[in-house]
Amino acid sequence: MFYLQKWFGKHTARGYLQPKCQKFSYLFPKSVVIEQVATGFQFTEGPVWMVEKQCLLFSDIPANKIYKLNGSGQAAVFREPSHHANGLTRDRQGRLIACEHGSRCVTRTEPDGTLTVLSDRFNNQKLNSPNDVIVKSDGAIYFTDPPYGIQPEQQEQPFQGVYRLSPNGQDLSVIADDFIKPNGLALSPDEQTLYVADSSERCHIRAFDVQADGAIANGRVFHTMTTPGVTGNPDGMKVDRDGHLYATGPGGVWVLEPDGTHLGTIVLPEQPANCAWGDADWQSLYITARTSLYKIRVNTPGIALL
Repeated sequence: MFYLQKWFGKHTARGYLQPKCQKFSYLFPKSVVIEQVATGFQFTEGPVWMVEKQCLLFSDIPANKIYKLNGSGQAAVFREPSHHANGLTRDRQGRLIACEHGSRCVTRTEPDGTLTVLSDRFNNQKLNSPNDVIVKSDGAIYFTDPPYGIQPEQQEQPFQGVYRLSPNGQDLSVIADDFIKPNGLALSPDEQTLYVADSSERCHIRAFDVQADGAIANGRVFHTMTTPGVTGNPDGMKVDRDGHLYATGPGGVWVLEPDGTHLGTIVLPEQPANCAWGDADWQSLYITARTSLYKIRVNTPGIALL
């Protein structure tokens, strides 16, 4: 443990790495540093790497903007208004998919820049406020729908659900309706396991088996994310090629084994909300944390988008 503390335990203004076991050290270069690549925002969320332009898009929810971070570390407005967009991802054609709190829908940005509403209602009732979104390799879209972006009297759905939109975009189904505050979600590298955070008093991540038809089964608690004296809830998350789950939670980004073992935490000076893989080799983890955007290099590449 002395070796780990020697090069992981150094506290800086940008944060530090807090190991729980030796395995944690293998995930990062020995010269690893946590960079603050941009700051001055209100509440950052929803990062996604745009490979063809080698840039990162991310949301600033209360500012009603989506920003673009270029290779030189400069952030410029990509879209305003963003309808208070939160989670962002890309579909199999490279189009931007966004969860919009303000318009209470999931949208797709077409090649000409126009927006297509993919989903805004279920059973003829408005969605709550779509939060985070992923796209499976078959084109199906999974998203969470907590009530964070609305007032209690505005809620029309009788639950806070996890949804699946079929690859043809025609069929919207509820695959889970027993969450209190469903939030971040991610798929294992083989797409056989779906992880969903419940950012509520439960403060845990659940795992589900993904069925051949895209439905889920065998729900179980994957990991409970609580630390005495540390505030924060499980939120956005991403998976690397070896199946490690990088999940934002109390104090930083928790790194979990596929069996749920907590290897260690990337501790940050601000509470993180989401993360995304990026750069040409997919070995940079970009982390949105309240007013800032952070970056850390890793040894194992993340799951690439396109």
